[in-house]
Amino acid sequence: MSAPVQLIVGLGNPGAEYEQTRHNAGFWFVDAVARSAGGNLRQESKFHGETCKVRLDGHEVWLLKPMTFMNRSGQAVAALARFYKIPLENILVAHDELDLLPGVARLKQGGGHAGHNGLRDIGSLMGGNNFLRLRIGIGHPGHASQVTGFVLGKPPQSERVLIEEAIAAAVATLPWIMQGEMARAMNRLHSTK
Repeated sequence: MSAPVQLIVGLGNPGAEYEQTRHNAGFWFVDAVARSAGGNLRQESKFHGETCKVRLDGHEVWLLKPMTFMNRSGQAVAALARFYKIPLENILVAHDELDLLPGVARLKQGGGHAGHNGLRDIGSLMGGNNFLRLRIGIGHPGHASQVTGFVLGKPPQSERVLIEEAIAAAVATLPWIMQGEMARAMNRLHSTK
């Protein structure tokens, strides 16, 4: 059993021009969670993002979409986590993952940031990396020099459908995640693709 999740953060960039880009897969996940739980995300300036509280499987949990741009994501996470005294291990961060194909999502506890600026900033401002991650596969362009344009690009419809399917599969594991049953959640999610 792990610590139950009290805060679900989705990483992305604010603004209409970024809304449909691969880098916003974390935002798409939080939007899906909010929809499934009947939550309504609202701008909250003291938390530098859009947030709301929902009930998932009998547990209250905060949802957060930082509106600080990706490389300053930690500012929003730290503000909300400190205000509500939420420990690092009770935070789930959903983000786009270059090392997984579209249609694949994986849960992981802790680890490095692998060059992801949002994860890097959260680890830096929260004083550690031992938060739960939901890695949402977006695929890789093939060469490091193409990564920026790729993550800030819009996936073709065929890939977007696969990413949405992976997000739906991840949302379906939330009852176990909320109970702190990460092994069950991982088994379910990791066997879907």
